Amino acid sequence: MSGHGADSTEDFNARYRMVGESAARRAERSVIGADYGATSYTTLAQANTLAGLLGLTSGQLLLDVGSGAGWPGIYLARSTGCSVVLSDLPLEGLRAASRRLQREGVDGTVVAASGGALPFRTSAFDAVTSSDALC
Repeated sequence: MSGHGADSTEDFNARYRMVGESAARRAERSVIGADYGATSYTTLAQANTLAGLLGLTSGQLLLDVGSGAGWPGIYLARSTGCSVVLSDLPLEGLRAASRRLQREGVDGTVVAASGGALPFRTSAFDAVTSSDALC
């Protein structure tokens, strides 16, 4: 990874370390409507719209590319009954997502992978989402 990429990854890791701080969680609940330690600006209303547009249901598999700490992928899986694969590079975010999956009893997996080189076969997923990963 280039020096710039390594710096960016460490910047994201530092942001995910702040996730549990009460002020950050209160701000996220106020602005987004949930407290997943999000680095996404997808609101709860937008996540609900996304679930409807994707037609997610039990028995389906959702891929969330650039998932960070799991928002909105975990929420979508919990609210629709689908399973989710959360994919990203910052390990701190994936650790937070893994803890959230366990805590909420959501059927999901975390995979450390770049959105540009995903290790999945073609047509492995029923739906794919990505929130703010390209900014």
